[in-house]
Amino acid sequence: MKKYSAEFFGTFWLVLGGCGSAVLAAAFPDVGIGLLGVSLAFGLTVLTMAFAIGHISGCHLNPAVSFGLWAGGRFPTKDLIPYIVAQVLGGIAAGGVLYIIASGKAGFDVSAGFASNGYGEHSPGGYSLLAALVTEIVMTMMFLLVIMGATDKRAPQGFAPIAIGLCLTLIHLISIPVTNTSVNPARSTGVAVFVGDWAVAQLWLFWVAPIVGGILGAMIYRFLGREEG
Repeated sequence: MKKYSAEFFGTFWLVLGGCGSAVLAAAFPDVGIGLLGVSLAFGLTVLTMAFAIGHISGCHLNPAVSFGLWAGGRFPTKDLIPYIVAQVLGGIAAGGVLYIIASGKAGFDVSAGFASNGYGEHSPGGYSLLAALVTEIVMTMMFLLVIMGATDKRAPQGFAPIAIGLCLTLIHLISIPVTNTSVNPARSTGVAVFVGDWAVAQLWLFWVAPIVGGILGAMIYRFLGREEG
């Protein structure tokens, strides 16, 4: 239960920190943190939690990461579903806390997006379903490639959280205009359930694409990182 609880609180922090920065601070009058700030916020949530709970649960915080590590031979099948349940519940709990905070401001309108992920008319830049699908698959694929490589026993020890956090920051810098960046079904679900409507209708893509990408990235690293002989 300690592992599952760690995943719950870790994912809670990721969604509250990342989506919270987008909802509360990104466009704050005159001193908004913008896309760069939101990207850094997501990266910092993973970096801080990797140091805090990495030794307890491995700090997945993301069903796509759990699926990827499972496909890469780094994670047992028996823990896959419990991890995903804990991650999704943590994401929804964070979405609830963020909703309470955000709705304390006059004029708050959850239908404006609430940091939800989307494509087509709900993409920040108006990108198509295909563009969103490719973006989420490729970004998550590269994320798992970095995670697998940085946590390999042959890699420099103690630096994995930094590499993983910076990778997630870079992913957001690239893809926020396309999908508002998911690469994480729990992050997407955590806010989509409060928006309902289109956010829930489009949520399927932000489950399917990250999981496919995560598995692909892990399989690529299994090939690249295989020790000869």
